[in-house]
Amino acid sequence: MESFYVAAKLCRVFSQYAQPSLRARAALVPVLLLAFGAARAQAPTPLYVEACKACHGRAGISLNPTIPNLAGQKPAYLESQLKAFRSKERKNDLMNAIAAQLNDADARALAVYWSSLPAVPADANGAAVSAAIHSRMDFPRNFPAGFTVYQTLIEDGVMTKRYANAVAWEAARGGRELPTGSVIVQASYQVQRDAAGKDIAGAVQSYSGMESRTDWGKDIPLLLRNENWDYGLFGADGKRRDELNEAQCLACHKPIGNDNYVFTMKELRQASAHSHPSS
Repeated sequence: MESFYVAAKLCRVFSQYAQPSLRARAALVPVLLLAFGAARAQAPTPLYVEACKACHGRAGISLNPTIPNLAGQKPAYLESQLKAFRSKERKNDLMNAIAAQLNDADARALAVYWSSLPAVPADANGAAVSAAIHSRMDFPRNFPAGFTVYQTLIEDGVMTKRYANAVAWEAARGGRELPTGSVIVQASYQVQRDAAGKDIAGAVQSYSGMESRTDWGKDIPLLLRNENWDYGLFGADGKRRDELNEAQCLACHKPIGNDNYVFTMKELRQASAHSHPSS
């Protein structure tokens, strides 16, 4: 509708000078509409738009029923929501982390871009196109061999153990940044009691992990990039759950870059400073 009104105004201005026939003036409207639409389509793509696509879809149409569409939304609304996320007036851990990296010009550019796209785009098969980011992390072979436990927690009948491989352990022990090759694994176990009534780890329920490898971050959108860290969820059998959209993990860990993107970095440093690695 916005395009129609702009084109109609251009027609009125033109008619003040040329005074063409009614039919000729009417014929100008679709031409001007096409020209105006082409001009909008050729506008520069905002710097951070790829990060949006990871969750909201390549064309701004989300495949996830809990994530809203961006395409065709009113620009003022989109801009105001980004600013609300940035100020944390609107609460969402993932969006708060992403919007915190945007200035006013970024928010406005993203809002204009997404509002300019049609609200019902589709690929050749008539389906919205996903741009989800998928994990490349493989479950560590022979785990837990080569790993050291640095934290154990028990809550609601679940024992959580966090492990670091030798590369991460030695770096943390030396007070250094975690280098390429570092792996952190979280294992969730069903709590059991031994003969003395002590809580022990029972059957494995699931695993999650993070790993840093050379160049793993180069194709990740800047707003989401965690240097070269990659994240994965795994079943009790160690099989990776490839339905995970890693964009959510990346956004969640993004604000803690000063801690190597590891939420329990303090605990890892403390544990490694007082003991030697063991499997």
